[in-house]
Amino acid sequence: MSFSNFAVMGAEYFTITKKNWQVWEDKTFRYKLVGWFIILVSILVYLPFFFQYIEQRNGISLTDPLLDMLTPTDLSVPIFLIIWTSVLLMLLTFIRDANILLNSIAAYCILTIFRLTMIYFIPLEPPIGLIELKDPLSNTFYGASFITKDLFFSGHTSTLFLIFLILDNQKLRMFSLIGTCIVGFLLLLQHVHYTIDVIFAFPFAFISYLLAKKIV
Repeated sequence: MSFSNFAVMGAEYFTITKKNWQVWEDKTFRYKLVGWFIILVSILVYLPFFFQYIEQRNGISLTDPLLDMLTPTDLSVPIFLIIWTSVLLMLLTFIRDANILLNSIAAYCILTIFRLTMIYFIPLEPPIGLIELKDPLSNTFYGASFITKDLFFSGHTSTLFLIFLILDNQKLRMFSLIGTCIVGFLLLLQHVHYTIDVIFAFPFAFISYLLAKKIV
C-alpha cells in the first residue's frame, strides 16, 4: 500500500473521529461521562480493600468434574497476551467514538458491581491445584501479588466478552470472541477458576452491556 493510500485512510479516520466526538459539545453527555468516570475511579480505589477482605474469609470448596480432568498448567503469558491485545483494540475504539467510550465505562462499572456483589454473597475457596496468574498490571488493582478467592464470576472472561460486545468492527469482534473463549478455557487449565465461574461470566457481561445502553 502506497503512502498516499495511508494518507487517505488517515484523513478518513480523523474525519470520522472528529464527527463522533462532536457529541462532547453536549453538556448532558459531558456530565454523564464525567459522572461514570468518577464512579469507575471510586470502584478502582475500593477494589484493593475489598479483595483483601475476601482473601481473609473462609469459603466453600466446590466439586468440579471438568477441573479434575485437567492437569494444572501455567498459562499466564498467553492469557494476558490475549487480554491486553483486546484492551488495546478497545482503547483504539474509544479514541474513535465518544459514545462507545461512555457506554463502555458504564457497562464496566455495572459489571464490576455485579461481580463484587456475587463474590461477597458467594464465598468460595480456590480450586485445588490453582497456579498463580502472573500479571503485574492487573495485580496493582488487587492490592496484593495474587488474590485467589475472587471467583464467582470470572473477571477476565466477563471483561473480554464485554469488549466483544463493545467493539463495532466485525473482524475485531470475531478476534475478541475467539480470544474470550480461549482465555476462559486457559483459566480452567490453570485452575484459577471453577467451571461455573467462567460460564456465568458471559450472561453477567451481556446483562451489564444491555443495562448500560438503557441507562446511558
